[in-house]
Formats: sequence, C-alpha cells, structure tokens
Amino acid sequence: MPRCLPLALALLLVTLFTPALAAGQPLVFTAIPDEDETRLQQRFQAVADYLAEALDVEVRFIPVTSYAASVTAFRNNQVQLAWFGGFTGVQARQLVPGSRAIAQGVEDPEYRSYFIVNRAIGLAPHDGDSAPEGLRGLTFSFGSRSSTSGRLMPEHYLRRDLGASPDELFDRVGFSGNHSRTIAVVQSGAYQAGVVSYKAWENEVASGSVDAERVQVIWESPPYPDYQWTVRGDVDERFGDGFTERLQQALLDMDDPDLLASFPRSGFIPAENDDYREILEVAQSLGLIDE
Repeated sequence: MPRCLPLALALLLVTLFTPALAAGQPLVFTAIPDEDETRLQQRFQAVADYLAEALDVEVRFIPVTSYAASVTAFRNNQVQLAWFGGFTGVQARQLVPGSRAIAQGVEDPEYRSYFIVNRAIGLAPHDGDSAPEGLRGLTFSFGSRSSTSGRLMPEHYLRRDLGASPDELFDRVGFSGNHSRTIAVVQSGAYQAGVVSYKAWENEVASGSVDAERVQVIWESPPYPDYQWTVRGDVDERFGDGFTERLQQALLDMDDPDLLASFPRSGFIPAENDDYREILEVAQSLGLIDE
C-alpha cells in the first residue's frame, strides 16, 4: 500500500478488502424516506434490532435524506441492504451487478397509487382503469422524482390514458419529496391534486393526519409491483457463505405484528429481480433508465 495514503484511508481500504476484518463489520441498511422521517427512524431501528438477533451480527440502520441518496449509499457500499421502492430497487441493481431483490411485502406484487384532490375543487371520485379527465388543468404534486407509487407509475398511467406529459396536462407540477408531504400540500390547497402510495395514505389516515373534509381519494390506479428488500451481491464474502439466504429467511420469518404494522405489511414473501421487469420497462419508456 502506498505510503502517501493517509492513515485513516489506508485503514478503511484494509477493512473493505480484507475478508477476515470485513467479517467483523456491521450489516448496514437504509430505506427510502417515503414518509415522515421520525416515524421511519423508529420503525427501522426496531427492524435493526430484530435482524441483529436473528443473524447474530451487529446491524445498523442509517437514514438518508432522499430516494437518490438511498441508491447512492447502496452503490458506494455504505449500506449492504436497503428497503427500496420498485424504481429505486431497479436503479440500485443496475448500478451494482450481482445485487438481488430477496423479499417483498405480501401486498407489494399488487401495489397501487391513490390520486387525491382538495375537496374545494369539487372533483368527484372516478371509477375504472383510466385516469380521470377531470385532472386536466389542475395544479398537481408528485412525491419524490424517484418514487414508484408517487411518480413513475402514476406518470405512466397519465401519459397512457390522457395522452400527454405532466407538463402538458397540468397548470403547475411539483415534487413534494415524499408521500406525507404530498398529502399535506394537497390538503392545504397549495396544490389542487396529487398522487400517493395507498399504504402511505392509509398510514396518514390512521395517524389522524388526514382531514377528510379537505382532501379525498378520487382514483385508484391499476396494480403494479413495488417495494422490496435488495441486498448487495458481495455480502457472503463479508459475512460468510450462505449469509444472503439467512438474511432472506430472517425477513420471511418476521412475524411480530408491531414490526409488520410499521411498514405496514401483513408479512414478507420471496422476491427476485425479474419481479420488477415491468418497472424497468416503464422507467426506460420514460427515459429515466437507459435501455
């Protein structure tokens, strides 16, 4: 190792590339910040404690400030495991060859988005598989630019059903950053309409954050695959042969109602990369991932 390297950097490189030392490192994971940050920190610290006991290794959760930051942390090996949305998972696996989707919520193969409006505009709920024409000309908020349920699939349905891009459809387009904030800006009237994860909507309703007199769901999207746990392909080198399978099994065995309610999911089932081919194809069609 060259003498010119600073001591701290030299030690880091030795730790990263010496299996015997790396095996003693903690498993670090993160999650897309799709809802209120305080709530996320509480729920994932409990998950870290569960995994540490199940796997007999130290497990740490580190929060990130944006969807893009979760993908960057995974690419840079700052985290080895992540709770991604469908699109961020596809992005991460494209950037880190060998990484795998290993578990998803029971509900995730049939995920949905809710289109919501401020009641003051007087737009009635809409049935059917096509996005409502009444959204045209409104101000509209997506969530994060990298959100599957808060941007990618909703934009796909809007283009497919209404035949135009968001900039052409709406008077003004915004990106709130997460589902909780989208609900807040539509409820306040800062935006007339928006789109959110149906699970986030249910969470906010349960927490008392939704004023049903001011905001309502007007359309439920068709289903699509969404969230999943994705792990880097080199974790067996760091933690020993068979670690990926042990990790997957620990996630599938998670049955504590309090842990599951924090996602919220009724349980976890196996997942694989091909489950998210539809997300990859939509992202490519929108020019968000190269073909």
